[in-house]
Amino acid sequence: MSASNLYTNQEKNELKTWGLMSLFFVLIMMIGWFVSWYYNDVSLLYIAVIFSVGMNIFSYWFSDKIVLKMSGAKPALKEEYYDLYTIVENLSITAGLPMPKVYIINDPVPNAFATGRDEKHSAVAFTTGLLSVLDKTELEGVAAHELAHIGNKDILLQTVVVVLVGFVTLLADFFLRSTIHGNNNNREGGGRLQIIMIVLGVLFTILSPIIATLIQLSISRKREFLADATGALLTRYPEGLASALEKISANSGKMKKSNHATAHLYISDPFGKKDGKKLSFMHKAFLTHPPVEERVKALRGE
Repeated sequence: MSASNLYTNQEKNELKTWGLMSLFFVLIMMIGWFVSWYYNDVSLLYIAVIFSVGMNIFSYWFSDKIVLKMSGAKPALKEEYYDLYTIVENLSITAGLPMPKVYIINDPVPNAFATGRDEKHSAVAFTTGLLSVLDKTELEGVAAHELAHIGNKDILLQTVVVVLVGFVTLLADFFLRSTIHGNNNNREGGGRLQIIMIVLGVLFTILSPIIATLIQLSISRKREFLADATGALLTRYPEGLASALEKISANSGKMKKSNHATAHLYISDPFGKKDGKKLSFMHKAFLTHPPVEERVKALRGE
């Protein structure tokens, strides 16, 4: 990958991040206006504005900490994981990146992810299962893949998605409950309006997880291929990552703290879904990760 293409991708990811946060702001504003009209209380709109601004600020500064907490990641002691530290440190120097914080997830399923808001505030996490099944060159390939996410400026975008999509889903549930239990006696035609609101609330609640999945997919699949390519360039040994992906796929299983909100962060699906060749076209279309076979072929130039 050329430097110009790399910088272009970084700029696009920054634009996508701000676009996503703006979309979240507009969405909350619309819902706030609708609910304030519904209850004939303009203060609800002001609350929605404050909530939207607050959540954007919160997601920017604290989303990485939330992700690490949700995954059960703990800081890795350098004395205990010296080889891992050395690999990450050497690759960081090669990539021209600040050394990210290193975390360990106590889980037998091999997996890893990167998170953070920028290069200076980033972290990489590896499961104990990953460390047990990969050799040094394979671990270097995985570490380079995760550092590629940091260098490509994927991490803020993919981490912010976790918080914003999660809160939109919670808001959908709140909206549904408020419409079911709300009181419309003060409005004309309240009975019919109540039915309409309940229908809208049900639709919004049903569609929220689908919208969340589509948002994750829009930033996930191409991002994985790009990080594979950038990581291979970083180690100058594509076979290391290709072999690692095959081992990860062969040992796949459901992680202890697998979560749909964070699934797109990992190098491999934390739910241990079956290999892409055995899935229907529709199932493949809704995977958060490209099929391993396609990624391995791309790395090996097949």
